[in-house]
Amino acid sequence: MTFAATAAAQSAGADTATTDADAPKTKFKVLVTGSFLRGKQISGVGPVTVINSDAIKASGATSTESLLQRLPASAGYAGNQGNAYWADNGYGTTQVNLRGLGANRTLVLLNGRRIVSGGTGANSSVDLNTIPVGIIERIEVLKDGASAIYGADAVAGVVNIITRQGFDGGEASIRYGQTAKGDGSDASVSATYGRAGDSGSVMVAMELTKSGAINLASRAPCGLVESNGTLVCSGSSTTIGGRAVLADGSRINFNQVLGGNGNFYEPYSAAKHNYNGNPTLNAVNPIQRASLAVFADRNLSDNLRAFTELMYTHRDSNQLATPGALGVYRPMNFAASHPTNPTGQNLLLQRRRLEEAGTRTFYQKTNTFRAVAGLQGTINNRWDWTTALNWGRNTGIDGSTNVANLDRVDATIDRSRCSTAPGAAIPCGDYLGYGDVTQEVLDYILFDTRDDGGNEQKSFTASIAGPLFTWGAGDIGLASGVEIRQERGWRNPDPLTVAGIANTNQQDRIAGEYTAKEAFAELSVPLLRNAPLAKSLTLNSAFRYSTYDLFGSDTNYKVGLDWQVVDAFKIRANRSTGFRVPNIPELFGGVSEGNLTTTDPCNSWSSKPSDSVVYQNCRASGLPTNYRQLGNTILTTTGGNQNLDPEDATSTTVGFVWTPQFIRGLTLTGDYFRMEIDNAIQRVDGSTKLSICYNTPNMAHEFCSPSNFTRNKLTGEVDFLSSQPVNAATESVSGFDIGAIYERKFGSWNSILNVDVSRLIRYDVTPFDGADKIEYAGKITGGRGSFAHLRSYTSLTLKRRPFAFTYGVQFIGRADDINAAPGDIGDHAPALAYHNAQFKLSPSGSTDIAFGVDNLWDKKAPYIQSYTDGNTDTMTYDLMGRRWYVSVNYRF
Repeated sequence: MTFAATAAAQSAGADTATTDADAPKTKFKVLVTGSFLRGKQISGVGPVTVINSDAIKASGATSTESLLQRLPASAGYAGNQGNAYWADNGYGTTQVNLRGLGANRTLVLLNGRRIVSGGTGANSSVDLNTIPVGIIERIEVLKDGASAIYGADAVAGVVNIITRQGFDGGEASIRYGQTAKGDGSDASVSATYGRAGDSGSVMVAMELTKSGAINLASRAPCGLVESNGTLVCSGSSTTIGGRAVLADGSRINFNQVLGGNGNFYEPYSAAKHNYNGNPTLNAVNPIQRASLAVFADRNLSDNLRAFTELMYTHRDSNQLATPGALGVYRPMNFAASHPTNPTGQNLLLQRRRLEEAGTRTFYQKTNTFRAVAGLQGTINNRWDWTTALNWGRNTGIDGSTNVANLDRVDATIDRSRCSTAPGAAIPCGDYLGYGDVTQEVLDYILFDTRDDGGNEQKSFTASIAGPLFTWGAGDIGLASGVEIRQERGWRNPDPLTVAGIANTNQQDRIAGEYTAKEAFAELSVPLLRNAPLAKSLTLNSAFRYSTYDLFGSDTNYKVGLDWQVVDAFKIRANRSTGFRVPNIPELFGGVSEGNLTTTDPCNSWSSKPSDSVVYQNCRASGLPTNYRQLGNTILTTTGGNQNLDPEDATSTTVGFVWTPQFIRGLTLTGDYFRMEIDNAIQRVDGSTKLSICYNTPNMAHEFCSPSNFTRNKLTGEVDFLSSQPVNAATESVSGFDIGAIYERKFGSWNSILNVDVSRLIRYDVTPFDGADKIEYAGKITGGRGSFAHLRSYTSLTLKRRPFAFTYGVQFIGRADDINAAPGDIGDHAPALAYHNAQFKLSPSGSTDIAFGVDNLWDKKAPYIQSYTDGNTDTMTYDLMGRRWYVSVNYRF
């Protein structure tokens, strides 16, 4: 991949973010990401990376997330085909996560407007699968808080995907690739046709993509653990024969040989009996996408233009899963006298994998629609205004095959209900030994779950921008506008899942919506012009007022300086506040109650030292001196929390853009960033809340409030305890980015060298007041991805018609496993680099033929102890290995 630059490619004095060749055929000036003032320099807005059309083609990417997740500013977790099992936005979804602060803190826009969340219902972020690569002209990534400009969720930054405009002609592309092992096929076909003229333009684009699976065992034959200084295979203790504990406390495992002695059992041995699930999982999961897009505009007069954007994307994706496990969600007890129990003792079957049923398949089918209609005009050739209606709707179904109905499993065990007679309505089952579960029993207990859900977004936006007046240093620019937006999400799990009968996590229905009304103003004031050490000095500011029907009001600001010291050197600095509103699942996730294992700190409090904090707090609470906790559980409320408040954030960036005159064609950028998040939403266990409260002097902690727990005034028992999400955490991240682009001609060859580096200094999370700080910088985690101190992407492109060659290197620095002891095998992931290359031949002005190889040197993913799948961090490292592709693009 070649990045157009870190705002460097636009040079320190560029007027807009596009070249003349890229600009649409319109009189209206171009907007850049981070400002509503048209014609503003992108280099002065803040730290911006631009991925232009040449970089997109040179990447060979068939998905938008592939373009964005290689960015050095991308860190932590974001969904892709290689980590679908860990997607917290829904299986099969893909995202971008700037600074590692979370995908829901990165705002994704299409042509400067919001996109509906995507997935299979009540989702929290945009699914990048819905945006076909073929329609993208460039991607502008603002790595700075921008809530004062765009509103909620622009905490870590903004990704603005700009589609082709003014396209005149036709284009057809076909691409195919696979790994060096012959699996993981990746194919796409796209066609675009457009007409553009003085009266307007229209473009129609279609794209089909299909990628194949890669079995996990082909890359990692088994899960690994360290034993006596070496790595050995280690499987799941959910065995195929069944692992049980007898009444005398001994642990046994039943027959694991198909066709073997059905009454055989022996002492359980992890080394002998554990299950290797890797052959029944995928390293890369298959996905198919079909997209149709129509973009059109028409000049109604010299000063008025109508435009529309229509998009539809269908996604089919699935993930291979191990056979289901019994004993996880409901105990399976067998009396000594049960006909299938050969042990002569009562037993608890702790885990039994239904290997006879075969693998499960998680599946998703989604449809995403987007329609935008608007007007754009000018007043006196000075003021530009835009108004638009934006509607997006995402619907989906998902589920799993081969799920056991636990009520039916119970029935097959109960000999008073089941029968061994052929064709019985309820066949009796034998779960003690592999191969003993008959097809009749499988047909009776197994079913396919089916969930459905969706997301919907409606918005109206209007803005106007232009010069207020001119004074000595130039025009004072003003932009202002309003936005009204409604977000809605819903999810309906399978009825048996809701009822807790399906052999899977119990889920409740989710449904909710909220409405936002916002107004903003942006002001650009030139302070100096053509002064000593100030070619120009501009003060930029923005203010946004937001009111939500659920949260009340919030205000955010941004203030910055754009200082062009001399023609070759610019300094920029910005300070802003931001916010993220709780998403639909956090607010409206199904609320339920359950008896969870919890310790009451006031249990037998009077026996504690009288000067202890717990003693004093329990006595102050009025608890009886003989108070005892009854049992080891407390009825706890879980699910969403409609009392959540928005998260608050501050962002500071200071940087420069330098184009040294003594090295022609070189542009350098550097930016320091610091972001702080308060009131971050965090789910805290009920037992933790009680412990923190009663160990805080005078119970002066937020967890002591009635919204977290209450006690019965008569008995002192906890009668309400919440483990719902709360605004409790703080997060802080800081670091710096360095960028360079060097353009030079060597004889008849044009060359572009691009370097993009991100250095993470610190990323600290304090889950709640009084908790220990978690330091993530330089660490790799199990489930949250990597926060390596150093990441970079470097590319070199050489061009001479009809040839072009691009070589890119993605570097990921060392990261220590956050859970491993120093010195252990897998205590860190070493620094590594992935090399990618593409050769392109253009035999005519209308045809391009490209051949590329990703992970050219077949770099293997490193082993870490806190691995997600495949003995590595699938959110960071490549399990596919070397892979090639060839593409043909024809223009007409």
